[in-house]
Amino acid sequence: MNWDDTDRIVAAAADGEDQAVDAALRPKDLGEFVGQERVREQLDLVLKAARARGATADHVLLSGAPGLGKTTLSMIIAAEMGAPIRITSGPAIQHAGDLAAILSSLAEGEVLFLDEIHRMSRPAEEMLYMAMEDFRVDVIVGKGPGATAIPLELPPFTLVGATTRAGLLPPPLRDRFGFTGHMEFYAPAELERVIHRSARLLDVDIQPDGAAEIAGRSRGTPRIANRLLRRVRDYAQVKADGIITQEIASQALKIYEVDARGLDRLDRAVLHALLKLFGGGPVGLSTLAVAVGEERETVEEVAEPFLVREGLLARTPRGRIATPAAWSHLGLVPPQQGGGPGQQGLFGP
Repeated sequence: MNWDDTDRIVAAAADGEDQAVDAALRPKDLGEFVGQERVREQLDLVLKAARARGATADHVLLSGAPGLGKTTLSMIIAAEMGAPIRITSGPAIQHAGDLAAILSSLAEGEVLFLDEIHRMSRPAEEMLYMAMEDFRVDVIVGKGPGATAIPLELPPFTLVGATTRAGLLPPPLRDRFGFTGHMEFYAPAELERVIHRSARLLDVDIQPDGAAEIAGRSRGTPRIANRLLRRVRDYAQVKADGIITQEIASQALKIYEVDARGLDRLDRAVLHALLKLFGGGPVGLSTLAVAVGEERETVEEVAEPFLVREGLLARTPRGRIATPAAWSHLGLVPPQQGGGPGQQGLFGP
């Protein structure tokens, strides 16, 4: 990272351009990329081999939770191959013609990043099969019996697909990727490295204990770590001397309602409703969503995965139940066995 990059990041931060800061903080090559050692090492071999052959890289599928670096890796793939990158998403491609227009305009060796690839329409998906395998698409001209398929040759390109739900990808599409990498959640030590790197680029003075405090509340996700770092930076500049320590980070994150385990307002609202209104469950997802005033999808896709991963909530055929760790985390005492509807068997034999 040169000084021009650093100056641009600091200027964007001063202007409050969070999106610009996010983009500028992205690593530019595999050497800068923190974490995901297994995927990074495997991908490095794929790219080096392709460069040695003078060929385009194999198609790449990256799966994992949001915020783990799938978009960043796609940009790094393009940079490592010295190729331009085109970015689009599955929901934006609802017709085969949409995909044909994108594919036909690609340059040789270009990287096409397709985010949320599992949400692409079925007709476009079927067109993609032939494009990935044979670098060719059939463009249908006309309608009905008089319709004609015109084959269109495509230059070799690299498709990088990203998905948060790999299980929704049909096997024929998944099998056409030459390399598949699954992104794991980050360990606190890895997040500390991410935070120190971002703090250096943002020209923020942060102590090791301050970085550790933020890392421990970042839910194993670099995107969240960078977001919390910026909010703690704001607090440190306004309420303190600008230096982020453990105490300053803790005070700042209390204001932003992020607790010591990384639970935010929605997470705690779900647990409070589950424990106080429904005695720990089991309770249906729709009922739980109504109780916290959120959409069912929001609770299921935003709050639940983290609560389950933290061992605070469990999904059962009868509904959602709280674990003993949930009662302990909120400082509540679970009811006695048999003390309420649905309680028998939750906390003991």
